[in-house]
Amino acid sequence: MNVASSLLSTKAGSANIRQLQGPILVLGASGFIGANLLRMLLEQREDVYGTATRLPAWRLEGLPQNHVLVTDLLIDSNLDALLETIKPRTIFDCIAYGAYSFETDRELIYRTNFNLISRLLGRLDPRTLSCYVHAGSSSEYGDNSSGPREDAPPAPNSHYSVSKVAAASLIQYFGKKKGLPCVNLRLYSAYGPLEDSSRLIPNIVHFGDSGQYPELVDPNISRDFIYVDDVARAFIEVGLKLSEADYGESYNLGTGRKTTIGEIVTTAQRLFDIRREPVYNMPGREWDLTDWFADSTKIRQRFGWEPRVSLEEGLERTATWYRSLPDKAAYLHSSKRYGLDTRHSVSAVIACYKDGQAIPVMYERLKKTFTKLNVDHEIIFVNDCSPDDSEEVIRSISRNDRRVLGISHSRNFGSQAAFRSGMEIATKNSCVLLDGDLQDPPELIEQFVAKWREGFDVVYGRRVQREASLPMQIAYKAFYRTFDTFSYIRIPHDAGDFALVDRRVMEAMLRFPERDLFLRGVRAYAGFRQIGVDYVRPERMFGRSTNSLWKNLGWAKKGILSFSYVPLDILSSSAIVLCAISFLMVVGQLLTKLLFPNLAPKGFASVIILIVFFGSLNVLAVSVAGEYIAKIFEEVKQRPHYIRRSMIRDGEIRLAAKES
Repeated sequence: MNVASSLLSTKAGSANIRQLQGPILVLGASGFIGANLLRMLLEQREDVYGTATRLPAWRLEGLPQNHVLVTDLLIDSNLDALLETIKPRTIFDCIAYGAYSFETDRELIYRTNFNLISRLLGRLDPRTLSCYVHAGSSSEYGDNSSGPREDAPPAPNSHYSVSKVAAASLIQYFGKKKGLPCVNLRLYSAYGPLEDSSRLIPNIVHFGDSGQYPELVDPNISRDFIYVDDVARAFIEVGLKLSEADYGESYNLGTGRKTTIGEIVTTAQRLFDIRREPVYNMPGREWDLTDWFADSTKIRQRFGWEPRVSLEEGLERTATWYRSLPDKAAYLHSSKRYGLDTRHSVSAVIACYKDGQAIPVMYERLKKTFTKLNVDHEIIFVNDCSPDDSEEVIRSISRNDRRVLGISHSRNFGSQAAFRSGMEIATKNSCVLLDGDLQDPPELIEQFVAKWREGFDVVYGRRVQREASLPMQIAYKAFYRTFDTFSYIRIPHDAGDFALVDRRVMEAMLRFPERDLFLRGVRAYAGFRQIGVDYVRPERMFGRSTNSLWKNLGWAKKGILSFSYVPLDILSSSAIVLCAISFLMVVGQLLTKLLFPNLAPKGFASVIILIVFFGSLNVLAVSVAGEYIAKIFEEVKQRPHYIRRSMIRDGEIRLAAKES
């Protein structure tokens, strides 16, 4: 294409952008297609907005902040707020999940690619909407990918493929039956600036720039490579020219040319002057097919769209963009494959009682910690029937963050039951237990995860110092040492419930059937590789402590009775010793009567003392035995550990479906 025709097409494209009905909303603007489309639109008009799930988003750097909206659209209230605020006439939907081999969360694939579209289309009004253009995928064809027409039957071969087929069917229904101006564009292998660095073309450019080839799959595998500017232009032209006959239709968006990996190598060799021989040793993906190219006749005939950028020109443009990057290493590590660490994912379970003020602070500190760690995570707040507004606070937070879940109990069952309730719905590869009063500093999780990555299965917080009165500090230290002395397993000194446990350990802990849980003891009993991390336990940030002397004594009693037989052993030993002493005293009394009758005691003081002593001993023995019997009684009843009243998710409070 010569310079004159290029300028002509640019002017025509600018005119098309200005003719679109606004406001214009680009969903998924932090992605590859969405970012290029948003930038192209913003060059020509002001009423354009793009969404991102979170910032920073490297593809959106340099764009005006007021045109980038940070929101999680998987939450209904956020979707409603976005549509109400922008009131878009034109929507370009580029949201997708699962196109990359490392995006394997099945639930998120369907929730993003189908459920979100279902909720979105149901909220759009055909009377006010000019057009909705959806970024579909050639993956919809699955195994039937060799130049299929739009009416060819799909043969999905992955969850991503199934989800995109379902979305296309949904668009067809809303277009044909509901009269919604919507259309589906089935994208083939788009490439160009801002593409994820893990993809083929960025790797070709990166390695080719230094005279090398990346790892390559079979040279006979083909793809239909289409430059991203041609894709963005197709969105604009379809959005502008959409008529009622197009509502609900799908259009293949590709060049129609089958380009093999071998041809890509030849083009790169010529473009980058690569002297080395390529090595085709990269394994293919499970859904890879030999031929994968488009029949784009329908979109050409209906909208007059034609791809204008050849593969060689597209590679040159991409290479020019890559060379202009100030920090190439940062780009290479921006790939989604370097995204959140899903292997070392963390579920934070927070037991909350009278912690309404502390919950937002806990949330912010947890998010900062998880962001710094870059790990996949979820935050589960367990409202143990708190009398304050804890439930509403949790609901408000979950409205803006789908990683936040809440549980409300029907009454106060105690922190141990709250932790168990949260652990039972935790889905990540580890679980961290925290008290909601901020005495367990969330920032320590960073050290917990570091030790977990080293191979430890349990990492517990060890309270080397407390911000408490001296008598309380002494009492706590005395308890742990007494507990350790009495217990038949080793309990770490000064270690509370605050700990990270690997999922295997968590599952082992949940198999313990006892109702009167003492989790730190159960955690020690479970075994595995354990290590402590020292920290100073601060005072409660808000309100007054819900603990008291009697509650702490109750904790001490629970721990000792749950993991020690020493009290019973002491009584048994005492009984034997006292029986022996009593026998000796009887023998001594008889001998004294026989040999020294005048020396025998004439009063009853000794008798009374002995009666009182043994009577007290009997009462003590009965009371200790009674404590164990009470625990047996409690376990035999098999009452539930807790009863859930409601679940909190996505800003909604829902009645609990199942009580445990």
